[in-house]
Amino acid sequence: MNVPLLSVVIPMYNEQEVLPLLIARLRPLLDGAGIAYEVVAVDDGSTDATGAALIQAARQWPGLRVVRLRRNSGHQAALTAGLHRSRGHYVASIDADLQDPPEKILEMLDLARAEDLDIVYGVRDDRTTDSFFKRHTAQLYYRMMRRLVGKKIPHNAGDFRLLSRIAVDALKAMPEHQPVYRLLVPWLGFPSGEVTYRRDARAAGSTKYPLSKMIKLAVDSVTNFSAAPLRLATWSGLLTFLACLVLGVYSIVQHSRGDTVSGWTSLFTAILFVGGLQLLCLGLLGEYLGRLYAEVKGRPTYIVGYDSAMHVPAQEPVDEADGDRLSGLAAR
Repeated sequence: MNVPLLSVVIPMYNEQEVLPLLIARLRPLLDGAGIAYEVVAVDDGSTDATGAALIQAARQWPGLRVVRLRRNSGHQAALTAGLHRSRGHYVASIDADLQDPPEKILEMLDLARAEDLDIVYGVRDDRTTDSFFKRHTAQLYYRMMRRLVGKKIPHNAGDFRLLSRIAVDALKAMPEHQPVYRLLVPWLGFPSGEVTYRRDARAAGSTKYPLSKMIKLAVDSVTNFSAAPLRLATWSGLLTFLACLVLGVYSIVQHSRGDTVSGWTSLFTAILFVGGLQLLCLGLLGEYLGRLYAEVKGRPTYIVGYDSAMHVPAQEPVDEADGDRLSGLAAR
């Protein structure tokens, strides 16, 4: 089997509206590059016609490889499936919404080959098409991550990047159960470069990253890469203890003076404050324990049901299926 120079991994979930636009823009670009390539489109358990459209497109586009997950596993899990099953010497990852320009992929490839880089980040230097809320929450996220994880985290770099095969193999060797690649990739410390671009508006369809998923990404990022929340809980407990100690001394002094006023408001407020702080600390501990529990179970984060390029190897965390079942799945 010939190994392509470039693999392009594209996680997809309910992208039937933007898929024709993506193919019309990506295929001429790659065909005209004069290189061997594959496009690994990972259907993350879509409930619309995305899967059927990908199968149909693959019949007319030999360079398109379709990987379908049996259930919706999330963006990072779909990206993991694509990275793990890619075969290229270089692997680019990009979302299907065309907010990140596919034309920059070849620029990333040229930069990586010219300067012998293992990582090339796509960095957004213009986000005017994003909403006010999106821009400022993204700025807050990157500022917080740089403070917790270190300044090696590229500012405004998402999951649009190019990796060498060495970098991909290093990521595959990591036992991360819930990887956050925008933090994990910089952690590798491999030689890297940047390509800047203007972030466009979504070409079609609706966003797959609502506020709830943005919050989940932030929580995963913090808990996967830093113990700062646990330290915060420790310091909060210490400060609360000192505050209670001061209030206790104050109460004794006031009692000795006979200047005490019976009342429940201050007592009720203090109990609520301490109780709330205790629940917050327990919640932080529970978040970390939950992740440890998930790691210990070792349950796969995704299950591949169909790969148009090959049968699923037994060592992958997937269900076994014979050719008839795969064909039946592809027809659905």
